[in-house]
Amino acid sequence: MKNIAVVYNPESGHHDCHKFIRYVSSIMNKYDYNDMYCPTQGKNDSTEIIRNLPNDIDLVLIAGGDGTLNESINGNCLREKKLPLAYIPFGTTNDVGRMYGFTRNYIKDIKLLFDGVLKKIDVCHINKKAFIYVACAGNYMNVSYETPRRLKKKYGKMAYALYGLKELSKEINKYELTYKVNGVVKSGKYTFIFVTNTSRIAGVNGIYNDVKLDDKMFEVVMCKATTKKEILHIMYLLKTKNLEEIEEIEYYKTNHLEIEFKDNIPTWCLDGERYVEEQKKFVFTVDDTTEMLMPRKNIDKLFEEK
Repeated sequence: MKNIAVVYNPESGHHDCHKFIRYVSSIMNKYDYNDMYCPTQGKNDSTEIIRNLPNDIDLVLIAGGDGTLNESINGNCLREKKLPLAYIPFGTTNDVGRMYGFTRNYIKDIKLLFDGVLKKIDVCHINKKAFIYVACAGNYMNVSYETPRRLKKKYGKMAYALYGLKELSKEINKYELTYKVNGVVKSGKYTFIFVTNTSRIAGVNGIYNDVKLDDKMFEVVMCKATTKKEILHIMYLLKTKNLEEIEEIEYYKTNHLEIEFKDNIPTWCLDGERYVEEQKKFVFTVDDTTEMLMPRKNIDKLFEEK
């Protein structure tokens, strides 16, 4: 039999975690796995758990939100021998899980997963820190990681909207910076920045055309909107226009980006979680991969290599 380690966040989302674990335990024999269970108890637990798993683990099943997945990817990147990963979305928004083709029903998702296929996916880095689908900074980006857990458990995705209304009352911050990408060097004041490898952000699908998870590229959006009205207008335009057609946005597809802030350094949101690094320069690369067991549903859309 093969060995599987189940790393799960008991605090994620609405699901009854104990029911989920009982269900997974009841079906592992069917899939020919010996199972072990590793609950997380605090920040970065997933990183340390996966970093220290024995090499004879054939698959790591991660159950949690996007932040738990991010920690797990970072733990795997620190290993000498990387382990194949699988992911069951268990959080509130679950952008990654929805992009992969999962539902919000873990019984269906387990079947989709184990009937799936193992794929190599790109892993991006901001300096030395790995992320799987988004690094963003600027106005309102804190909503993702500051929305209280009690609100998320009670209201689900609506909790972000409720907390976001509070943030709208605050003054707009502008970040003076210089960036280098694809031979272009630009300086100016920007209100928010997105560096992504995803077709879905904050529950919105189709922001980018033709995103691939194995093309060694990521997408960059630099926004120069200066007022709340302009920012809200851009959010509306994202549903009706291509990024290249929006005047206040500078858009690139690349494998290397450098950003240097003059003074005001923002807090980053990395896969939905807070990330702080006290320096002015940030280098983004996509020079790593990890194996991920995935549902077959969106494989043709998400991968160059079939």
